[in-house]
Amino acid sequence: MRPLPSLACLAALTTLSCAHGSNPAGAPGSTDLAARARALAQRLIIADGHVDVPYRLQETLGPDGEPTEDISQRTPGGDFDYPRAVEGGLDVPFMSIYIPADLQQTPGASKTLADTLIDRVEQIARKSPEKFAMAYSVEEAQRNTKEGKISFALGIENGSALEDSLANVAHFQRRGVRYITLTHSKDNLLSDASFNTGKRTWNGLSPFGREVVAEMNRVGIMVDVAHLSDDAIRQAVEVSQVPVIASHSSCRHFTPGFERNISDELIRAVAAKGGVVMINFGSSFLTAEANASLEKFHKAIQAFMESRSIKSFGAPEVAAFIKSYQAEHPVTLARVEDVADHIEHVVKLVGIEHVGLGSDFDGVGPTLPTGLKDVSQYPNLFRVLLERGHSEADIEKIASGNVFRVWKQAAAHAASK
Repeated sequence: MRPLPSLACLAALTTLSCAHGSNPAGAPGSTDLAARARALAQRLIIADGHVDVPYRLQETLGPDGEPTEDISQRTPGGDFDYPRAVEGGLDVPFMSIYIPADLQQTPGASKTLADTLIDRVEQIARKSPEKFAMAYSVEEAQRNTKEGKISFALGIENGSALEDSLANVAHFQRRGVRYITLTHSKDNLLSDASFNTGKRTWNGLSPFGREVVAEMNRVGIMVDVAHLSDDAIRQAVEVSQVPVIASHSSCRHFTPGFERNISDELIRAVAAKGGVVMINFGSSFLTAEANASLEKFHKAIQAFMESRSIKSFGAPEVAAFIKSYQAEHPVTLARVEDVADHIEHVVKLVGIEHVGLGSDFDGVGPTLPTGLKDVSQYPNLFRVLLERGHSEADIEKIASGNVFRVWKQAAAHAASK
């Protein structure tokens, strides 16, 4: 998601505190369920709707223009690498092709970056064919899993990558993109953004945005309503002829006033069309307490930088300020149980068929909850769901079954045209 640039940099600068105590996976009497959850994570296909690896690597390019991290091996930083993904049972991460909103001011820049990031994901798969493979359909993802490979599916985060050309929808479909998040942190040519709370350029989707939704339906790209304003989500659901997804959005029920999360009314609308809400793991998405704490933290950092005209989040002065701030104001984090709460909220509202996982790993930096710090820890979430009485069949739907259904429906609709 990367809603604030500071999140990517904070991961290397500070360790956040948790007000909730020890790792819940170590709770008394949890040993048997923990083992069962680990086995379940290995047996089921886990598809995560949003992992920000491509842009993470873009930010770590060396002098030769290549990433300094090799995610086919264990990496010291970040939330995703091959060994940890295998440990956690992750099979199908949707690699987020994240396009910063500021690039839309420069014609051609957004599309160029999108193609560059797609190239990079393909290159990683080519370099380690025994570990990774691209997946352009559910069937390919399932086949890759049987062969012991992790599938890279592709989703563009920010429809500004389309520039002002409807033809670019088909271009990115040919490149393997299987969902597009219509906007990001700012209104663009397609849609209003949830973070632009004081401005509504289009009062929902633009006329071009409506054409883009129809074209995405035509070519088989899922419509992603994460990051959209409420009116834009409502209109996207109405315009789309197939179910939509919210690839990494949690429930506003737990964070009143945080429009980036999705309201109960809109969860019902997405589900009524057959769609899926995929829960974001970032602490600010999960509890009002964490949301307020992290918002205060971000504002304090921004105010400090502005007061000293500092432009780089990586500046030593910023690191020193963060360390000092943290000592006096420990930041509140959520827990793995809070992610389960959001899953259960969707289930209670609209049923088990309409919820999935959209972690935002590598996109929310150090704000991840206790018990879900990286891709090795999906079993901790499964353990909580088992403890609460959810069946393995239900967990399979959450893990991948629901988003696979929508992916297949989008492909089938396109094939029928």
